[in-house]
Amino acid sequence: MKNFVEELTWRGLLHNIMPGTEEQLLKEQTSAYIGFDPTADSLHIGSLVQIILLMHLQKFGHKPIALVGGATGMIGDPSGRSAERNLLDEEALNKNIAGVKATLERFIDFSSDASNAAELVNNYDWMKNLSFLDFARDIGKHITVNYMMAKDSVKNRLNTEAKEGMSFTEFTYQLIQGYDFLHLYSKHNCMLQIGGSDQWGNITTGTELIRRKIQGKAYALTSPLITKADGTKFGKTEGGNIWLDAKRTSPYKFYQYWLNASDADVERYIKIFTFLDKETIEKLIVEHQETPHLRILQKKVGEEVTIMAHGKEAYDNAVKASSILFGKSTASDLKTLDEQTFLDVFEGVPQAEILKADLENGLDIVSALNEKSGFLKSNGEARRALKENSISVNKEKVKEDFVIDNADLIADKFILLQRGKRNYFLLKAK
Repeated sequence: MKNFVEELTWRGLLHNIMPGTEEQLLKEQTSAYIGFDPTADSLHIGSLVQIILLMHLQKFGHKPIALVGGATGMIGDPSGRSAERNLLDEEALNKNIAGVKATLERFIDFSSDASNAAELVNNYDWMKNLSFLDFARDIGKHITVNYMMAKDSVKNRLNTEAKEGMSFTEFTYQLIQGYDFLHLYSKHNCMLQIGGSDQWGNITTGTELIRRKIQGKAYALTSPLITKADGTKFGKTEGGNIWLDAKRTSPYKFYQYWLNASDADVERYIKIFTFLDKETIEKLIVEHQETPHLRILQKKVGEEVTIMAHGKEAYDNAVKASSILFGKSTASDLKTLDEQTFLDVFEGVPQAEILKADLENGLDIVSALNEKSGFLKSNGEARRALKENSISVNKEKVKEDFVIDNADLIADKFILLQRGKRNYFLLKAK
């Protein structure tokens, strides 16, 4: 077997590993699982590391199991949290589970007939008929309260100044997650659980439960939590999370996130978030360091991850959209953009509404610049700007006799007015 642990190490994807794990992975094909909490109807890029770990696992000949936490999602994992999160109702939970499954299926092939084909499981399937008395008798007695209290996820919550402390519901989370591992070990021959470094306590509770209840040997491996050099949270922007679902975060915005990565971060990102080999990555890093202004690494990471998440066509459109603000684009380029991408590109640009009826007989450019939009203060200013050749409609220069009509609409809705290089205004036809 190829060395999975060695691969994770040079990529910066290994944080902690239980003794014997590497030897087990080198000895034989091993099933390993990662859990995904359905707290939303999509996963965001904070989950991308875990998805990539499953992809690496399968690439190295092992069998990945993705667990969607239909049962544990009803409780909420306290790891890394300072307050208890709100519980979801069944309808919201089912919607989220379906969304998480759809996201995972875009990255991992669950339909293969290979011996290491990935499996998708939901812990609600084995938790739903388990009574509290059965759980207390058959599972709870094997793990002491002292053992559970020693976990960082518990200690950190109990040591905070929050008055609400920690509920019994959250306290039992590690035991329920441990039961997941026990079930998968017994029914799916799953010997390894993988997670982020904040999951180490929960994972080792599972290995301990397997040892105490059925005298089995299970293993644990964690990856580091991704941080940014400037101290801001990875995967977030001013607009919120960067999601893996194109309906929540457009491919353009997704690509822009990687393109805007700092030089200090991107040398780590290219190892963590791409499948490029070591030699290729080292060569790219040298090229980037010699010419950082070209942003070689940012562009390469953006390309690899956007194609992986959204496909080649979405990546090509994102690149095209990225060049529109700063490159020599044309009206025909703008008209290739869908409405959401167009709005993302021109986010924050002031708008005014006009009627489509105004365009049927043609709207003269002077009226569009002043009376209909307020973009320029007067008809006189509009005429001066037109004579200076500083006005563009849909990125193309126009003269004073130009008339806007329905054929100029982008996404059947927008007209882009521009004065000079950086001064934009949108007309929205309704």
